[in-house]
Amino acid sequence: MKPGGFQKLLELDGRATGQLSIAEQPGFLRSISIFFAHSGDSWFWLVGLIVLWWLGTDAWKDRAITMIFGIALTALVVFIIKLIVRRRRPEGEWGKFYRKTDPHSFPSGHAARAAMLAAVALGMGPPWFGLVILLWAPLVILARVAMGVHYLSDVLVGSMLGMLMGLVVLTIPLPI
Repeated sequence: MKPGGFQKLLELDGRATGQLSIAEQPGFLRSISIFFAHSGDSWFWLVGLIVLWWLGTDAWKDRAITMIFGIALTALVVFIIKLIVRRRRPEGEWGKFYRKTDPHSFPSGHAARAAMLAAVALGMGPPWFGLVILLWAPLVILARVAMGVHYLSDVLVGSMLGMLMGLVVLTIPLPI
């Protein structure tokens, strides 16, 4: 890459991110984006998966344990990368909790988690479940940019990392 080329990519990323941001624009689209931005939170998934494990059939218990393992492993990998890269989140007001507890944006943990969950859901089935999670994942991923807590490149790389993590999780034999 030419000198200054990386800086130009970052500037392009910032402009594209700004065009997608609706965090400061009241209305239905902002409200739905807030919902999807939060629906990828790890605590939400962990609570739901624990309930699924507790009440579900053996097949659903296996899915729940696999997804919990995937969430933990993906979070660890994302955390390590964030500590190395240390890219600051885009400026903004929305998402103060995220900004305070995790000031680094690259890669997006929500995007990685959503893509990993989609890969695992598609891999473990049933097909309807995989399809539902596959339709949900991009909405979470885009909502993180729309609400101004991630750059577009954060979610693109996070999504690719999440797909890779999903494949890894599906190939690791868990003692369940």
